[in-house]
Amino acid sequence: MIIGGGPGGTTCATHAARLGAHVTLIEKDIVGGAAHLLDCIPSKAMIATGGAMALMKHAQEMGLAKVEVSLDFDALRERILEIEQKLEHSVTSLLLSQGVRIIEGMGTMTGPNSVAVSHNDGKSSELEADVIVLATGSRPRIPDWAPIDGQRVLTTRHAYPPPELPERLIVIGSGVTGVEFVHMFKSFGSEVTLIVSRQQVLPDKDPEVAAVLEQSFLHQGVKLLMGARAESITSSDGVVRVSCDDGRVAEGSHALLAIGSVPNSEGLGLDEAGIEHEWGYVKVDHNSRSNVENIYVAGDLSGKLPLSSVASTQGRKIAEHAMGLHAGRHRHLDYDKAASAIFTDPEIADVGLAEADAFAEGRKIRVTKVPFSVSAKALINNDSRGFVKIVSDPATGVVLGGSIVGRHAAELISVLALAITASLTVTDLVESLFVHPALAEVLGEAAE
Repeated sequence: MIIGGGPGGTTCATHAARLGAHVTLIEKDIVGGAAHLLDCIPSKAMIATGGAMALMKHAQEMGLAKVEVSLDFDALRERILEIEQKLEHSVTSLLLSQGVRIIEGMGTMTGPNSVAVSHNDGKSSELEADVIVLATGSRPRIPDWAPIDGQRVLTTRHAYPPPELPERLIVIGSGVTGVEFVHMFKSFGSEVTLIVSRQQVLPDKDPEVAAVLEQSFLHQGVKLLMGARAESITSSDGVVRVSCDDGRVAEGSHALLAIGSVPNSEGLGLDEAGIEHEWGYVKVDHNSRSNVENIYVAGDLSGKLPLSSVASTQGRKIAEHAMGLHAGRHRHLDYDKAASAIFTDPEIADVGLAEADAFAEGRKIRVTKVPFSVSAKALINNDSRGFVKIVSDPATGVVLGGSIVGRHAAELISVLALAITASLTVTDLVESLFVHPALAEVLGEAAE
């Protein structure tokens, strides 16, 4: 029995079914996951549209005649809806083809093996299962001081796309989601102000990486309020005002809140099933299993990295463990080796050990960095911004981590992710015969 149909739940369902389990999946909203299909995918679709606009605006630099482009907001809305529908249909079809039973409704555990189901059609039922998997995801965090109305004051769920294109947007929160919103709406022509509670955007990322993004924002005309923490929002006569703790006030036509998420743990019956949890997150072991032997957790509810890729991998690992495939020695999911990307302009991606964390731990490392300006392909693309940074063990040469800033960083980071997972050395990268001309060549040069 799986409660929640996001990436973690659906991946677990298909793998468990292939391994011979009778699987029932309970989902109240959208198969494929609200956070995935209503947040992640639409945001990347909007960013892709903004990227196409930016490319056309710089057509002259590529030897083309000047091209005038403008945003068709209704067409963008239809495009996003079409992508969502196609993906939901694809996921649903895959589940049904594997024999997974899908129930539209909400599930609440009444014990370690029993689930009460409130069906969307008003009916109710009581079901039992040998194994229960919780994969209910998360939702945007909304503090008491933020009067969300879905029109002028928005959360991420209201902004893919928003009711109207903001003329002047205030983004609150400079983490991954916040900076993606800045890039997205700036590319659409909005005036954007970003409220940064600390002294750099992306406070959990490499300072060199953050500095490149900050310079890009400033070059585009984004207003950065550094060291300011929002504490109240008012909206009247079409003007939204965000007051900060240092006395500064940002004004705009819209405000967007991007300050993290909270787990969807209410109503799951965690206490009734005897599950240990803290702040709504369920404590799990290296097999994504809770303290109750037959109950597992995948995705944001587990309190691990809030990434779709992590949720999917947890789902697959859970299915294998629950079906007895991990009785012997096997590779556990290593969250420290998960690659992540930020779809700004330029793109940002990283994986493994960060330089700052290594220094904080007193660990000896070798750090090498090569800018994309040395790449023929970057010059061909008319975009030589950014760099590749590789962190390795100075004694063995084993690749420990890396960061990439630049075009296609989200794709290129996969090379370093594979190197880290397979314990490859910088010599292995140097001796790899990369395509020429290609941006990936810079990986080899950084390794060398």
